[in-house]
Amino acid sequence: MRYGLDVPTTGDYADPRTLAALATDAEAAGWDGFFLWDVLLGDEDTPTPILDPWIALTAIALRTTHIKIGLFVTPLARHRPWLVARRLANLDHLSAGRVICAAGLGHRERDFTAFGEAGDPAMRASELDEALTILSGLWTSDHFTFTGNHYTLSDVTLLPRPVQSPRIPLWIAGGWPHRAPFRRAARWDGVCLKSYHQQQRRPLSPADFRACLAYVRQQRTTSAPFDVIMSGDTFDMDQRAASHLVRPFAEAGATWWVEEGLGYTVDEFHARIRFGPPRTE
Repeated sequence: MRYGLDVPTTGDYADPRTLAALATDAEAAGWDGFFLWDVLLGDEDTPTPILDPWIALTAIALRTTHIKIGLFVTPLARHRPWLVARRLANLDHLSAGRVICAAGLGHRERDFTAFGEAGDPAMRASELDEALTILSGLWTSDHFTFTGNHYTLSDVTLLPRPVQSPRIPLWIAGGWPHRAPFRRAARWDGVCLKSYHQQQRRPLSPADFRACLAYVRQQRTTSAPFDVIMSGDTFDMDQRAASHLVRPFAEAGATWWVEEGLGYTVDEFHARIRFGPPRTE
């Protein structure tokens, strides 16, 4: 089991120096991953400062040495996939091969519609599938050509390739019990489960987790390594209670636990980081 942090890029977190300092302390405290939000707009009624995650990841890569870094999660339909491929490959070199890309539909429809882009989830899902194929193709192929419903590439070679081979890992986010995101995830390198049951609006239970993972395994057609990422909140718990919360997910097959930072001040989150991961060993 590895342990990561899901870190905001809004409000008081919207400063690359602040995030780089948090990442440095996370590395020292034994965390394995430091992952940033990728949001564009805040709540319509309460505008807030928001940091471009690419700027923050650059600062973090320069201040750390071994912790994994990346986006958690990036709505690929909001980006040009070839630009994402370039930025992540460059970051992989800057960080000596520590980048992970978690991708999904994006939960804020307004991040699309406010700029005249399609907010329909089905459209975004179709764009996401094409974008994932493009990322993989540009990271592994010379003279890559692609023709889809949304994107067209003709004889493109992207250099430098990522440090990681065959490419940067691609994790796909999904909320149980929806099935489509997990069929998508089964084709790639990992699945990020949302911490709440999407129909009953309660924390995902270990039984839910097992059912979801069984479904993903049914969809897999390869025995290649596959990460399973569970998120949750162990703030205000002592180490024993935190371990008690996390252990059933580890025993059910989770390879990562990612601590959520939503709703906490920078100082509160900083204190949680320094306390260390909720290890189950």
